[in-house]
Amino acid sequence: MGMKTEKKPARASITPSALARLIFIDRRIASGEYPNQSELSDYILKNCCSEASIITIGRDIAFMRDELNAPIEYDAGHRGYYYSKPHYRIPLGFAGADELLALGMAKSILGLYRDTPVYNAAYNLMTCITLPLIAEGNSDWLESRIVVPKIASAKINHELWKTVITGLKENRVITFDYKGTWDDEFKHRRVRPYQLLFDSGLWYLHGFAEERRAIRMFSLSRMKNSKLTKDIFTLPKNFNYDDLAGESYFGVFIGQEKNHYGINCYGEAINFATERQWAADQKIINIDDGITIEFSSTQYDKVLKWVLSCGCWVIPQKPNKLVDDWKWHIKEMRRLVSK
Repeated sequence: MGMKTEKKPARASITPSALARLIFIDRRIASGEYPNQSELSDYILKNCCSEASIITIGRDIAFMRDELNAPIEYDAGHRGYYYSKPHYRIPLGFAGADELLALGMAKSILGLYRDTPVYNAAYNLMTCITLPLIAEGNSDWLESRIVVPKIASAKINHELWKTVITGLKENRVITFDYKGTWDDEFKHRRVRPYQLLFDSGLWYLHGFAEERRAIRMFSLSRMKNSKLTKDIFTLPKNFNYDDLAGESYFGVFIGQEKNHYGINCYGEAINFATERQWAADQKIINIDDGITIEFSSTQYDKVLKWVLSCGCWVIPQKPNKLVDDWKWHIKEMRRLVSK
């Protein structure tokens, strides 16, 4: 009879939520307190901000024992699990270095959502998932060397957030008072919420405004007195924002007309324009001392702001409306400077 070899841990495909559960199960069993499946389920719900049924816990324990070779035993006297090998902890290799690094980076990216009511729950969950990095002693370099700088953002009222999220989840009409960019006072709105969108530190509600009988975009920072109605709506097939944005990538904005743009870029604007993908049909053409970037977009206001933000390094060529608006802003700035 040949010598029996120990089964090596399988490189399994595992979801981030499952990884978090395994880490917490491992921690509890290693504590020596003989947790059972019910206690492990309650522990994960309390510390990992996610639910795990007793059946799920049973499957996780089976995975740890059969695939990771964890020496898990059940003690009938203590009515719980323990490790038969002292000081055992599950190996981290099955998670994969790339996955752990990616999760650690995702934790940094969460900083963009710091002013939203879901930040703490999301951060705690990501902390659960990235525990292997901490166990390996790698968290210091990760959090100090991979950083997402803070951006200007608007804090969202918790009750407003709750109303919008419930409306999205249950397809219920919501009402609120809203002050648009050019409004002098708040106006009452009744909206069927389709999607929440995030852009440059601000959250937007993309939905159907019943008063206007049209799809509109609302900044959550300009809402107040939100209420959830009992009225249920049917989500249309063409509700997706990405399908309505005209295959261009200038952030949150939906225009009614699709234009083809031609913009000359010089100097420092060349790298800015060419290192990003601004639209699905984007083309770059070399010209004397610069480049011309061409693309199609329905996001006119966003494109205009992009052109103006580049100052003297960008000269729009088409459409004529963009050229005229660009010239108007230049003349207006010149008038203000000459005062």
